[in-house]
Amino acid sequence: MGAGVGAALNGLRPIVDIMFADLLPLCHDHLSNDAAKICYQYGGVVSCPLVITASIGATGRGIGPHHSQSPEAYFLNVPGLKVVMPSTPHDAKGLMKSAIRDDNPVLFLEHKRLRDLKGPVPEDEYTVPLGTAEVKQEGEDVTIVAAAHMLHLSLDAGNRLREEGVSCEVVDLRTLLPLDEETILASVKKTSRLVVVQESPKAYGYGAEVAAVVAEQALEYLDAPIQRVANPGTPVPATAILERAVMPSVEAIIRSVKHTI
Repeated sequence: MGAGVGAALNGLRPIVDIMFADLLPLCHDHLSNDAAKICYQYGGVVSCPLVITASIGATGRGIGPHHSQSPEAYFLNVPGLKVVMPSTPHDAKGLMKSAIRDDNPVLFLEHKRLRDLKGPVPEDEYTVPLGTAEVKQEGEDVTIVAAAHMLHLSLDAGNRLREEGVSCEVVDLRTLLPLDEETILASVKKTSRLVVVQESPKAYGYGAEVAAVVAEQALEYLDAPIQRVANPGTPVPATAILERAVMPSVEAIIRSVKHTI
């Protein structure tokens, strides 16, 4: 990470791969105290165009607490840093292009379970702007906000709930920092209910920030309390059975939607 910061300060646009996001705390000083602050320290005259990639999330195979975490919340309180979590091949390419071209550090978190995901990716030039969410499924009764692998669980839950007459609008955050508050608020004002899904521990995660934004700016539109679906607050266990016990599931999302309705 230190070499990446140095390369960025010398005119390059490096991509530093940390492999597992569980190891990012080892790099926290260079990332949070150096890369993210340089633009502020030099009044915008010096920038640090650095992309950091790392794998997040549980695999479902129980590979243990040092290779399965989703530690994005560690970095969501770092001014000067952008945090990206794509959920589709199309968005992964478009967001990566935007991240490389950004003049400041971008943490690009890739979920392990999405590595083999296939989907349309244009060969022509395109980018996906950082800080823009997308409504992946239109709905009327409840808004589900998620990112990365949790987005796919939310879409599955929405499809199953549709068979029971419940219409879910599913919003893919794509970028956690900066957060696209406008898209979230527009959806909640439309549906009047909100469920946020995150794989990381429930406390202090991006779900809490989404809930706070809605509570501050759209509370009068809500017809029910906001629901959060998340890891209850434990490291990811080292067996597949225990891993399933703490990870969010389609069934857990369905239960939360039904509760808020």
